[in-house]
Amino acid sequence: MADVLTHHCPNCGGPLTFNPSDQKFHCDYCLSIFTVEDIEKFEAKEAVEETQTTTASAEEPKTGDVDLFLCPSCGAQIVTDHTTAATYCYFCHNPVVLSGRLTGEFLPNKVLPFKIDREKAIADFLAWTQKKRFIPKDFFNKDQIEKMTGVYFPYWVVDAETAGNLTGKGTSLRVWIVGDIEYTETKVYQIFRKGKAKIRHLTKNALQKNLQQKMVEGVQPFPIDQAVDFHTEYLSGFQAEKRDIEIKDLADQIDRELTEYTEDLLRDTVSGYTTFAAGNKSVNVEKQDNHYMLLPVWLVTYQDASKKTYYYAMNGQTGKVSGILPISNKRLGLFSGGIFAAIMIIAMIVGYFL
Repeated sequence: MADVLTHHCPNCGGPLTFNPSDQKFHCDYCLSIFTVEDIEKFEAKEAVEETQTTTASAEEPKTGDVDLFLCPSCGAQIVTDHTTAATYCYFCHNPVVLSGRLTGEFLPNKVLPFKIDREKAIADFLAWTQKKRFIPKDFFNKDQIEKMTGVYFPYWVVDAETAGNLTGKGTSLRVWIVGDIEYTETKVYQIFRKGKAKIRHLTKNALQKNLQQKMVEGVQPFPIDQAVDFHTEYLSGFQAEKRDIEIKDLADQIDRELTEYTEDLLRDTVSGYTTFAAGNKSVNVEKQDNHYMLLPVWLVTYQDASKKTYYYAMNGQTGKVSGILPISNKRLGLFSGGIFAAIMIIAMIVGYFL
């Protein structure tokens, strides 16, 4: 698998990859290790030297621009560097071809770097699949494991401040008995609540494809607090998806969720009443900050003989897993046959003693 973006070692010129274990960048050729600051300082110096010795062409890509490869089979989008000629699609394992270029507006504000490295991801994958009795053997063979891919998926993350009002009617009942008479006292209260809320890290998928949505939603939540400012170095050794859902397309959904959450907070402050009936409610979003982020997922997909696709996904930070696994009808049939044979033997033994 080709690196998504190529950053070169300041010492030997070899490609650098991001190592989730120590959150630094490693050269496999001379074994040097660098921080993101080291790399950017080196690349900034190189850029100055190139400017002094060459005249940049208008056709050259600007800093931060990357190329987009589009899979002709399933339509998945993969971010690569300018020199990549071909790679395989992490989703269907088919080749992808260059289809366009990501512009500056598609560069993320932040990225949540992988914390789980490939070695641990594979070990956890094997441990998870080997507990499943009826999975086809080739789902977790060596060739399949080598297809495990670290992918950054796009999300919109929203921080907001809201102000809300809630009115309603509360009742309080008290029942007591004196002799043969039961007394009931009902008190009615007019209730008013007013308050402000700070809502952080409302996370919305920024990719339209339904199956891919299930992958990334199944491994949530992500520790958004650990996200860092975006640097292309963090993509080295991984793949990335470009967003195809804009924040304006999610505006109504986000507004509804912010409103419902604020109303729930106000409602939770009403206690001590036998019944409560809400009346008027209103919520205003006073401030909203939208952040475009890339979040990490380890992914394995599998196609059976009928070309049906199954997937396994792992949160690249927390290790939470999600997946829809294939079932081997042959292995299931052998198991069912074994149960049937055991039942027949038991029946024969019981019949013998009778």
